[in-house]
Amino acid sequence: MDWKRGLREFILLTLGTALVAVGVYFFKFPNHISTGGVTGLAVVLSAAFPAVSSSTFASVINLAFLTLGFLFLNKGFGLRTVYCSVLFSALLSGLEWLCPLAAPLTDEVLMELFFAVIFPALGSAVLFNLDGSTGGTDILAMILKKYTSLDIGMALLCVDVLIVLSTFLFLDLKTGLLSVLGLLLKTVLVDNVIESLNRKKSFIAVTSHPEEVRGYILNTLHRSATLWRAEGAYSHEGRWVVLTALSRHQAVALRRYLRSTEPEAFMLILNSSEIFGKGFLRVS
Repeated sequence: MDWKRGLREFILLTLGTALVAVGVYFFKFPNHISTGGVTGLAVVLSAAFPAVSSSTFASVINLAFLTLGFLFLNKGFGLRTVYCSVLFSALLSGLEWLCPLAAPLTDEVLMELFFAVIFPALGSAVLFNLDGSTGGTDILAMILKKYTSLDIGMALLCVDVLIVLSTFLFLDLKTGLLSVLGLLLKTVLVDNVIESLNRKKSFIAVTSHPEEVRGYILNTLHRSATLWRAEGAYSHEGRWVVLTALSRHQAVALRRYLRSTEPEAFMLILNSSEIFGKGFLRVS
Protein backbone atom coordinates (compact mmCIF):
# COMPACT_ATOMS: atom_id res chain seq x y z
CA MET A 1 0.00 0.00 0.00
CA ASP A 2 1.52 3.33 -1.00
CA TRP A 3 1.49 6.18 1.51
CA LYS A 4 -1.04 8.27 -0.45
CA ARG A 5 -3.57 5.46 -0.46
CA GLY A 6 -2.85 4.75 3.21
CA LEU A 7 -3.36 8.41 4.14
CA ARG A 8 -6.60 8.55 2.16
CA GLU A 9 -7.94 5.44 3.93
CA PHE A 10 -6.88 6.83 7.33
CA ILE A 11 -8.74 10.09 6.66
CA LEU A 12 -11.85 8.25 5.45
CA LEU A 13 -11.82 5.90 8.45
CA THR A 14 -11.55 8.89 10.78
CA LEU A 15 -14.31 10.77 8.95
CA GLY A 16 -16.61 7.74 8.94
CA THR A 17 -16.10 7.15 12.65
CA ALA A 18 -16.72 10.84 13.37
CA LEU A 19 -20.01 10.73 11.43
CA VAL A 20 -21.17 7.76 13.49
CA ALA A 21 -20.18 9.47 16.75
CA VAL A 22 -21.90 12.75 15.85
CA GLY A 23 -25.13 11.02 14.86
CA VAL A 24 -25.14 8.88 17.98
CA TYR A 25 -24.19 11.56 20.51
CA PHE A 26 -26.19 14.55 19.26
CA PHE A 27 -29.31 12.80 17.98
CA LYS A 28 -29.63 9.22 19.23
CA PHE A 29 -28.63 9.56 22.88
CA PRO A 30 -30.59 12.76 23.77
CA ASN A 31 -33.78 11.24 22.33
CA HIS A 32 -33.11 7.81 23.87
CA ILE A 33 -33.53 6.19 20.46
CA SER A 34 -32.32 2.59 20.36
CA THR A 35 -31.73 0.98 16.96
CA GLY A 36 -29.82 -2.02 18.26
CA GLY A 37 -26.09 -2.61 18.53
CA VAL A 38 -23.82 -1.27 21.25
CA THR A 39 -25.24 2.26 21.22
CA GLY A 40 -28.80 0.92 21.37
CA LEU A 41 -27.90 -1.26 24.33
CA ALA A 42 -26.23 1.76 25.95
CA VAL A 43 -29.47 3.76 25.63
CA VAL A 44 -31.46 0.99 27.34
CA LEU A 45 -28.90 0.52 30.12
CA SER A 46 -28.76 4.27 30.72
CA ALA A 47 -32.53 4.31 31.08
CA ALA A 48 -32.31 1.47 33.60
CA PHE A 49 -29.38 3.09 35.45
CA PRO A 50 -29.80 6.87 35.01
CA ALA A 51 -26.67 7.66 37.04
CA VAL A 52 -24.49 6.45 34.14
CA SER A 53 -24.65 8.20 30.77
CA SER A 54 -25.26 6.44 27.45
CA SER A 55 -21.82 7.61 26.23
CA THR A 56 -20.12 5.94 29.19
CA PHE A 57 -22.04 2.68 28.70
CA ALA A 58 -21.25 2.69 24.97
CA SER A 59 -17.53 3.29 25.56
CA VAL A 60 -17.29 0.58 28.23
CA ILE A 61 -19.20 -2.01 26.17
CA ASN A 62 -17.22 -1.19 23.04
CA LEU A 63 -13.89 -1.55 24.82
CA ALA A 64 -15.12 -4.79 26.43
CA PHE A 65 -15.92 -6.23 22.98
CA LEU A 66 -12.50 -5.06 21.81
CA THR A 67 -10.89 -6.97 24.68
CA LEU A 68 -12.89 -10.08 23.79
CA GLY A 69 -11.65 -9.71 20.23
CA PHE A 70 -8.04 -9.82 21.40
CA LEU A 71 -8.78 -12.81 23.64
CA PHE A 72 -10.74 -14.99 21.21
CA LEU A 73 -9.47 -13.82 17.83
CA ASN A 74 -6.07 -13.32 16.30
CA LYS A 75 -4.48 -10.18 17.76
CA GLY A 76 -4.41 -8.74 14.28
CA PHE A 77 -8.15 -9.36 13.83
CA GLY A 78 -8.54 -5.96 12.26
CA LEU A 79 -6.33 -2.93 12.74
CA ARG A 80 -9.00 -0.76 11.12
CA THR A 81 -11.62 -2.04 13.54
CA VAL A 82 -9.32 -1.52 16.52
CA TYR A 83 -8.54 2.05 15.44
CA CYS A 84 -12.16 2.96 14.72
CA SER A 85 -13.44 1.30 17.91
CA VAL A 86 -10.99 3.19 20.14
CA LEU A 87 -11.57 6.44 18.24
CA PHE A 88 -15.35 6.02 18.51
CA SER A 89 -15.18 5.58 22.29
CA ALA A 90 -12.80 8.54 22.58
CA LEU A 91 -15.07 10.76 20.47
CA LEU A 92 -18.14 9.92 22.55
CA SER A 93 -16.26 10.70 25.77
CA GLY A 94 -14.81 13.87 24.28
CA LEU A 95 -18.17 15.12 23.02
CA GLU A 96 -19.76 14.42 26.40
CA TRP A 97 -17.05 16.54 28.03
CA LEU A 98 -17.06 19.34 25.44
CA CYS A 99 -20.78 19.52 24.69
CA PRO A 100 -22.84 18.12 27.57
CA LEU A 101 -26.47 17.69 26.55
CA ALA A 102 -29.32 17.78 29.06
CA ALA A 103 -32.03 17.58 26.38
CA PRO A 104 -32.47 17.04 22.61
CA LEU A 105 -31.21 19.79 20.31
CA THR A 106 -34.73 20.52 19.02
CA ASP A 107 -38.32 19.54 19.75
CA GLU A 108 -38.65 17.87 16.33
CA VAL A 109 -38.24 14.24 17.36
CA LEU A 110 -38.94 12.75 13.93
CA MET A 111 -36.36 15.01 12.28
CA GLU A 112 -33.78 14.05 14.88
CA LEU A 113 -34.61 10.38 14.33
CA PHE A 114 -33.64 10.75 10.67
CA PHE A 115 -30.33 12.39 11.60
CA ALA A 116 -29.78 9.68 14.25
CA VAL A 117 -30.07 7.09 11.48
CA ILE A 118 -28.55 8.92 8.50
CA PHE A 119 -25.25 10.07 10.06
CA PRO A 120 -24.33 6.64 11.51
CA ALA A 121 -25.51 4.95 8.29
CA LEU A 122 -23.26 7.16 6.14
CA GLY A 123 -20.34 6.70 8.51
CA SER A 124 -20.83 2.93 8.74
CA ALA A 125 -21.06 2.66 4.96
CA VAL A 126 -17.72 4.48 4.58
CA LEU A 127 -16.14 2.17 7.18
CA PHE A 128 -17.59 -1.05 5.72
CA ASN A 129 -16.37 0.05 2.30
CA LEU A 130 -12.83 0.10 3.73
CA ASP A 131 -13.20 -3.16 5.71
CA GLY A 132 -13.48 -1.23 8.96
CA SER A 133 -16.12 -0.78 11.65
CA THR A 134 -16.63 0.81 15.04
CA GLY A 135 -16.38 -2.61 16.68
CA GLY A 136 -19.10 -3.68 19.09
CA THR A 137 -21.41 -6.30 17.65
CA ASP A 138 -19.17 -6.64 14.58
CA ILE A 139 -16.51 -8.15 16.87
CA LEU A 140 -19.17 -10.39 18.42
CA ALA A 141 -20.05 -11.54 14.90
CA MET A 142 -16.39 -12.44 14.23
CA ILE A 143 -16.24 -14.50 17.44
CA LEU A 144 -19.53 -16.30 16.71
CA LYS A 145 -18.42 -17.01 13.16
CA LYS A 146 -15.18 -18.58 14.43
CA TYR A 147 -16.66 -20.76 17.16
CA THR A 148 -20.22 -21.54 16.05
CA SER A 149 -22.19 -22.48 12.95
CA LEU A 150 -24.89 -19.87 13.57
CA ASP A 151 -26.33 -17.72 10.83
CA ILE A 152 -24.47 -14.62 12.03
CA GLY A 153 -26.60 -12.08 10.18
CA MET A 154 -29.82 -13.52 11.58
CA ALA A 155 -28.36 -13.86 15.09
CA LEU A 156 -27.28 -10.20 15.18
CA LEU A 157 -30.61 -9.07 13.75
CA CYS A 158 -32.43 -10.96 16.51
CA VAL A 159 -30.18 -9.29 19.12
CA ASP A 160 -30.94 -5.86 17.62
CA VAL A 161 -34.68 -6.59 17.68
CA LEU A 162 -34.51 -7.64 21.35
CA ILE A 163 -32.61 -4.48 22.26
CA VAL A 164 -35.14 -2.32 20.43
CA LEU A 165 -38.09 -4.11 22.00
CA SER A 166 -36.57 -3.58 25.44
CA THR A 167 -37.08 0.17 24.98
CA PHE A 168 -40.80 -0.46 25.50
CA LEU A 169 -39.98 -1.77 29.00
CA PHE A 170 -37.50 0.87 30.13
CA LEU A 171 -38.73 3.89 28.17
CA ASP A 172 -42.11 5.14 26.93
CA LEU A 173 -44.27 3.90 24.07
CA LYS A 174 -43.39 6.84 21.79
CA THR A 175 -39.64 6.21 22.13
CA GLY A 176 -40.16 2.49 21.57
CA LEU A 177 -42.07 3.10 18.34
CA LEU A 178 -39.42 5.60 17.17
CA SER A 179 -36.74 3.00 17.90
CA VAL A 180 -38.58 0.38 15.83
CA LEU A 181 -38.85 2.87 12.96
CA GLY A 182 -35.17 3.75 13.36
CA LEU A 183 -34.14 0.08 13.15
CA LEU A 184 -36.16 -0.37 9.96
CA LEU A 185 -34.62 2.74 8.42
CA LYS A 186 -31.11 1.68 9.44
CA THR A 187 -31.53 -1.80 7.97
CA VAL A 188 -32.49 -0.38 4.58
CA LEU A 189 -30.25 2.68 4.51
CA VAL A 190 -26.83 1.17 5.30
CA ASP A 191 -26.99 -1.37 2.47
CA ASN A 192 -28.21 1.25 0.01
CA VAL A 193 -25.46 3.72 0.94
CA ILE A 194 -22.75 1.05 0.64
CA GLU A 195 -24.09 0.07 -2.77
CA SER A 196 -24.20 3.70 -3.90
CA LEU A 197 -20.60 4.33 -2.83
CA ASN A 198 -19.38 1.43 -4.96
CA ARG A 199 -21.81 1.75 -7.85
CA LYS A 200 -20.23 1.43 -11.27
CA LYS A 201 -21.53 0.41 -14.70
CA SER A 202 -21.02 -2.89 -16.48
CA PHE A 203 -21.18 -1.94 -20.16
CA ILE A 204 -21.77 -4.56 -22.88
CA ALA A 205 -21.91 -3.48 -26.51
CA VAL A 206 -22.52 -5.56 -29.63
CA THR A 207 -20.80 -3.77 -32.50
CA SER A 208 -19.62 -4.14 -36.08
CA HIS A 209 -16.71 -1.73 -35.51
CA PRO A 210 -14.73 -3.15 -32.58
CA GLU A 211 -11.50 -1.25 -33.28
CA GLU A 212 -13.21 2.14 -33.10
CA VAL A 213 -14.97 1.22 -29.86
CA ARG A 214 -11.79 -0.21 -28.37
CA GLY A 215 -9.87 2.90 -29.35
CA TYR A 216 -12.42 5.18 -27.71
CA ILE A 217 -12.39 3.15 -24.48
CA LEU A 218 -8.59 2.97 -24.31
CA ASN A 219 -7.62 6.44 -25.52
CA THR A 220 -10.53 8.65 -24.42
CA LEU A 221 -11.95 6.93 -21.36
CA HIS A 222 -8.59 5.43 -20.30
CA ARG A 223 -10.17 2.12 -19.44
CA SER A 224 -9.68 -1.38 -20.78
CA ALA A 225 -12.13 -3.87 -22.25
CA THR A 226 -12.60 -7.48 -23.31
CA LEU A 227 -13.65 -8.36 -26.86
CA TRP A 228 -14.91 -11.59 -28.35
CA ARG A 229 -16.44 -12.69 -31.64
CA ALA A 230 -20.17 -13.37 -31.84
CA GLU A 231 -22.85 -14.23 -34.35
CA GLY A 232 -26.32 -12.79 -34.63
CA ALA A 233 -28.92 -15.44 -33.78
CA TYR A 234 -31.32 -14.20 -36.48
CA SER A 235 -29.06 -12.64 -39.12
CA HIS A 236 -26.08 -14.97 -38.65
CA GLU A 237 -23.90 -11.96 -39.32
CA GLY A 238 -20.56 -11.61 -37.55
CA ARG A 239 -20.41 -9.19 -34.64
CA TRP A 240 -18.08 -8.27 -31.81
CA VAL A 241 -19.07 -8.09 -28.15
CA VAL A 242 -17.25 -5.52 -26.04
CA LEU A 243 -17.33 -5.78 -22.25
CA THR A 244 -16.01 -3.01 -20.02
CA ALA A 245 -16.51 -1.62 -16.52
CA LEU A 246 -16.92 2.14 -16.20
CA SER A 247 -17.88 4.90 -13.84
CA ARG A 248 -21.28 6.51 -14.37
CA HIS A 249 -20.04 9.50 -16.37
CA GLN A 250 -17.78 7.25 -18.50
CA ALA A 251 -20.75 5.00 -19.30
CA VAL A 252 -22.75 8.04 -20.41
CA ALA A 253 -19.86 9.17 -22.63
CA LEU A 254 -19.53 5.74 -24.27
CA ARG A 255 -23.27 5.53 -24.81
CA ARG A 256 -23.26 8.91 -26.56
CA TYR A 257 -20.29 7.90 -28.68
CA LEU A 258 -21.94 4.67 -29.84
CA ARG A 259 -25.27 6.34 -30.55
CA SER A 260 -23.55 8.98 -32.69
CA THR A 261 -21.16 6.67 -34.58
CA GLU A 262 -23.08 3.40 -34.71
CA PRO A 263 -26.81 3.87 -33.98
CA GLU A 264 -27.56 0.21 -34.72
CA ALA A 265 -25.17 -1.03 -32.01
CA PHE A 266 -26.80 -3.00 -29.20
CA MET A 267 -25.94 -1.75 -25.68
CA LEU A 268 -26.58 -3.27 -22.28
CA ILE A 269 -25.70 -1.08 -19.26
CA LEU A 270 -26.00 -2.63 -15.80
CA ASN A 271 -25.51 -1.24 -12.30
CA SER A 272 -22.81 -3.04 -10.36
CA SER A 273 -21.59 -2.32 -6.84
CA GLU A 274 -18.89 -5.00 -6.70
CA ILE A 275 -16.32 -4.86 -9.49
CA PHE A 276 -12.93 -6.25 -8.50
CA GLY A 277 -9.74 -5.52 -10.39
CA LYS A 278 -7.33 -2.78 -11.30
CA GLY A 279 -8.98 0.61 -11.02
CA PHE A 280 -11.88 -0.73 -8.96
CA LEU A 281 -12.22 -2.65 -5.69
CA ARG A 282 -9.20 -4.59 -4.47
CA VAL A 283 -9.47 -8.13 -3.14
CA SER A 284 -7.14 -7.28 -0.24
